[in-house]
Amino acid sequence: MKVYKIPEATVMRLSVYSRFLHQLLDEGVNTASSEAIAQGVGVSSAQVRKDLAYFGEFGTRGVGYRVDELYGHLKSILGLDHDWNIILVGAGKLGSALALYQGFAERGFHVSTIVDNDKKIVGNKLGMVTVEPIEVMTQRVKEKDIKVGVLTVPASAAQNVTDLLVEAGIKAILNFSPRVLKVPNTVILRNVDLSVNLEVLSFNLNMNKKN
Repeated sequence: MKVYKIPEATVMRLSVYSRFLHQLLDEGVNTASSEAIAQGVGVSSAQVRKDLAYFGEFGTRGVGYRVDELYGHLKSILGLDHDWNIILVGAGKLGSALALYQGFAERGFHVSTIVDNDKKIVGNKLGMVTVEPIEVMTQRVKEKDIKVGVLTVPASAAQNVTDLLVEAGIKAILNFSPRVLKVPNTVILRNVDLSVNLEVLSFNLNMNKKN
């Protein structure tokens, strides 16, 4: 099965589809059509079928999809059929909130290590995890086979910490700092800039006001 050159927007929709299917399972729904999935997540049924077609043929014409089977396929495609250990760098207000967010664990992402360079924070517990000094980063990444790093440090420290994560062997970074980071081609980087998302909202509100 060829799964390269998949549009990022498709991958993001697959995540939304999987969440909706999980909701259907909780509601006891056994089958769902592309139209039902589309209506549930706010896209067209043609978009649902197109997104799924990248990965093979699912469902039965005239019947729809078995919810449990399609959910299982999507979890496998998204790499959610096994757990991922995460290292969180930065245990300030945002980092603490993310460390305690239960939604990560529900999707198979476990914050197994938290590090910070603030001696006042080191030693504190966030949930079941004790904040450790940043010097243990490389050791913990190797010990716990951590592939994903989450960055919630100030912009001034972001690139330096990113370099340390890369040297430690991290393969994917979720960056919450307002800094454009440089990483090798072998490392996956995603930026989450909350102010940018607010600006997108304000843009749309402003455009709607003019129409």
